Amino acid sequence: MKQTMPIDGKFELMTLPYAPDALAPVISAETLGFHHGKHLNAYVTNLNAALPGSGMEGKSLEEVVLNAQGGMLNNAGQILNHNLYFSQFRAPRADNAPAGRLAQAIDEEFGSFEAFKEAFAKAGATLFGSGWAWLSANAEGKLVITQEPNAANPIQHSLRPLMTMDVWEHAYYLDYQNRRPDHLAALWQIIDWDVVAARYEE
Repeated sequence: MKQTMPIDGKFELMTLPYAPDALAPVISAETLGFHHGKHLNAYVTNLNAALPGSGMEGKSLEEVVLNAQGGMLNNAGQILNHNLYFSQFRAPRADNAPAGRLAQAIDEEFGSFEAFKEAFAKAGATLFGSGWAWLSANAEGKLVITQEPNAANPIQHSLRPLMTMDVWEHAYYLDYQNRRPDHLAALWQIIDWDVVAARYEE
């Protein structure tokens, strides 16, 4: 997994690889503005403020997630999670699906793409409270779905994160209110499977 290094001692707010309205109507420009511009920006600001004297200066974001505790871990984990989340999207596309080796691995592990989507959506819908649903690969390349509460990330379990769905309410409440399953069902339209496949091939 590519390491995210600080620049001049600080981490930076990621730049979105698409326009603010590019994911609409699945994710509105308003939601994206709050989610990326306010929530993620706050995590970056808080982590940078906590770095001096922490012993984590100069370490990659991934190293901080694996070694920090408390508030520093929560902020670092949320930055890593959101960076992976925001960079996995593209404009909505009908019949959006993976191809190549990733598609084959999904079929082998879950039986079909539809069965995978059902299992993944269930993981996201049934996670109590706030957190994330993840598709990851283990050291042997086996695909696994996990539920990670709060700011946790699969790298803490020696897994390689490939794709995620954010089930914190700030990710969807402006667009879907309390209808988390509807939000999860809509996200399949905007997954950039080329990005997910590249993570799988690493």
